[in-house]
Amino acid sequence: MTGNTNEDHTKERILDTAEALFAQKGFQAVSIREITRAARCNLAAVNYHFGNKEKLYLEVFRARWVPRAKRVQESFRESLAAQGLLSLPAVVKALAQAFLEGPLSDEERLRHSQLMTREMAQPTEAFNQVAEQVMRPFFTELASKLRSVLPDGLEDEQLMLNIFSIFGMVLYFNFARAPVSRLTGREYDSAFKTRLVEQITEFSLRGMGVSETEDLR
Repeated sequence: MTGNTNEDHTKERILDTAEALFAQKGFQAVSIREITRAARCNLAAVNYHFGNKEKLYLEVFRARWVPRAKRVQESFRESLAAQGLLSLPAVVKALAQAFLEGPLSDEERLRHSQLMTREMAQPTEAFNQVAEQVMRPFFTELASKLRSVLPDGLEDEQLMLNIFSIFGMVLYFNFARAPVSRLTGREYDSAFKTRLVEQITEFSLRGMGVSETEDLR
């Protein structure tokens, strides 16, 4: 029993260490030796639990990145449900709230964004994993909700570009907190996050040619 517990602790420690290093430096720049040294374990432990560096990297995304992303998605659904009637403003607002006011701690948010930023710059098999397990299903869900509240006749490509545009603002305000705070002079407290949610919602609606007071159903 104790042996299994120790093995579990070692596995989790390796995952935590590997995630931090991969987020800071990227997959190519991190060696197994560096991971084992920082995690205070030997190469045999990495091989036993993960097989090799590539499998360890994929496990970081499977066991860390994907669950965090799904927590954010669930936060979106809860926020949308709390608003009651499905509408375009409600969908955009819920999306912004999930990322800006959602469940991730500052440390989780930083690692999450660093890992994905490096993946977008130099895609690996992890990107395919994330795209199929997280991005595609969520974009399909968003497209379905937006389709039901937008005017008829909107082309699929335009709908997808609208989603990317909304995400662009949401992700920027969520992950670029340092420059936003520096240039606005505002701390990322609850009041400023609420202000940003309002900004994203209003700007998105105007970009799609509607106002928050319009009935789009």
